[in-house]
Amino acid sequence: MPRQPTGTGTPGAPAEQRGDIARRVTLCRERLGLSREEVAERAGMAVEYLEYLESSAAVPGSAPLTRLAGVLGTSVGELLGAGTEVPAGRGAAAAEPVVEELAPAECWAKLAPGGVGRVVLSTGSGPLALPVNFRVLDGTVVYRTAEGSSVCPEPGTSLAFEVDRIDEALSSGWSVLLRGTAVRLDEPGVVEHLKHRGRPDPWVGEGRDVFVRIRTSSVTGRSIRTDGPATAR
Repeated sequence: MPRQPTGTGTPGAPAEQRGDIARRVTLCRERLGLSREEVAERAGMAVEYLEYLESSAAVPGSAPLTRLAGVLGTSVGELLGAGTEVPAGRGAAAAEPVVEELAPAECWAKLAPGGVGRVVLSTGSGPLALPVNFRVLDGTVVYRTAEGSSVCPEPGTSLAFEVDRIDEALSSGWSVLLRGTAVRLDEPGVVEHLKHRGRPDPWVGEGRDVFVRIRTSSVTGRSIRTDGPATAR
């Protein structure tokens, strides 16, 4: 088994004692739908070591971190949290970008894991776009908010919803845009099920017990990738 790196955490540590790297590794792995065993095998490390990294505040060495980043489809910088205070998309531009339209089925596949998207509404003071946690339920987007909040529209209100993902290291990414109307999700059984599972779980805390479903009228998306090396701006 590889030597455990120096760190303040211990295996099985409470969530508040886990380090940022541990949370980022776990999140990336779960987004890809991979088990610890699968990631450990692909990264050439013992599964016990990966479990240690995901449950402690330890900082692994550059070699295992580089292998993990490659397996998880991200960069060492992202696992370390580099650039978290600046907008995404400041990296190098692709020399030969390829932009493709995404079919509706491809758009929904991108949205399926859930995450953070942006609700776009028209208000009396102008357009408004705010981020919310969301999940996909029965082929529609659902997000959770508080009564009277900026993203708690009246039923039937027209709105848009945007989600994107950018990989600066590969100069690639995608975006999906939904248009539709707001519907209150008020079936007691469904609401209780969502509350019990904490999905979607708002980052801003409790007291947000209104579930808004977007009745979709259209879904479009684009992806961008590169067939050539990135060039500096």
